[in-house]
Amino acid sequence: MRRVAVTGIGIVSPIGNGAAEVFAHARDGRSGIGRFQGPFAHRLRAPLAACVQAELGAGIEPAKLRMLDRFSLLALEAANQAMTQAKGASAFDDPHRAGVFVGSGMGGTLSMDEGYRTLYAEDSDRIKPYTVLLGMHNAAAAWIGIEHRLRGPSLTYSTACSSSAVAIGEAWQRIARGELDGAIAGGAEAPLSNGSMKAWEALHTLASIDPQDASASCKPFSADRSGMVLGEGAAMLVLESMDHALARGAQVHGEILGYGTTNEASHITRPSAQGQAESMQAALRSAGIGPDAIDAINAHGTGTAANDLAETEAIKAVFGARAGQVPISATKAIHGHLLGAAGALEASLCLLAMRHGVALPTMHLARPDPACDLDYVPNVARPFAARTMLSNSFAFGGTNAVLVLGHESP
Repeated sequence: MRRVAVTGIGIVSPIGNGAAEVFAHARDGRSGIGRFQGPFAHRLRAPLAACVQAELGAGIEPAKLRMLDRFSLLALEAANQAMTQAKGASAFDDPHRAGVFVGSGMGGTLSMDEGYRTLYAEDSDRIKPYTVLLGMHNAAAAWIGIEHRLRGPSLTYSTACSSSAVAIGEAWQRIARGELDGAIAGGAEAPLSNGSMKAWEALHTLASIDPQDASASCKPFSADRSGMVLGEGAAMLVLESMDHALARGAQVHGEILGYGTTNEASHITRPSAQGQAESMQAALRSAGIGPDAIDAINAHGTGTAANDLAETEAIKAVFGARAGQVPISATKAIHGHLLGAAGALEASLCLLAMRHGVALPTMHLARPDPACDLDYVPNVARPFAARTMLSNSFAFGGTNAVLVLGHESP
């Protein structure tokens, strides 16, 4: 198995555009969550969302722009950032040995929602001619491959909230085994359509609005947590073999050390501590290390009552007596839940946190839950020299995925 380096990180998120800005806002606990201002906000019980504020689409010709759903546009922007950072022209010598691996839970839901509104609400048959191409889940990966002329596998993974962690893990395996030399891997999501938000609302998993501060409405591991907040965005990594990265003089931002995915095979929405623990253990086996080698964790940490408790119990099961000594960050408190893109954003934050020697804060944790009694780095970042981290991604449907990330010197 070859070592796999991360040589580019691209992020478009509710807490910033570009890796540097996103990390700075995560370190400072600056929330991207707020009251949702969409035209259908009045129809939502608790109109909250984490929205990307950056202007997108500059430099893209209008004809192409018309064929991009927002999730594809976010993906393409993040991939372009990552390739620029990686000095992409030299990242992939042979385009046939470089692939695209993208995760998305909901694909082009904005375009599909618009088509249904035209068809049913307006009683019109004039659907946009590109609706299928806009809405299909593999559109983002396809556009990235076209943009960067990558001719290896172009694969899309849709495993709900673990989608992009799976995409990164599967890309890592291909490169580590020598099947590919490199890949662009990550995830994208733009789920803030009327139909999507009402559907999530119907599941009773979304947070209520904090009466003092709407931006503090997501409260992972807190006694007064009320649910998750939907967010949009994309994060992409450029992965390549470590030998190739060093030979071409690329800056190495970290490496993928391992990846574990398991199926809970129990309940389609209810998380289990056993299933989550098994995915962490699978990731550790993949990396060839034990729990004692993990310095910190980025938790799935959605802010729902069931998940946060199950994840706390799972971490205790894996780490035993040491569980309380491992700093745990739950960054969804400020960037919201990006669903299929969450794992890629959080893996990126792990790499950036290790690079800068910081344990990122879990914000809005003013009232600790006695049942969630681990070190969640409450409210304020702290200096912390982590060399190895877990990034947890757990999903409806039971497909859990965990990445092991490292910051050792090449």
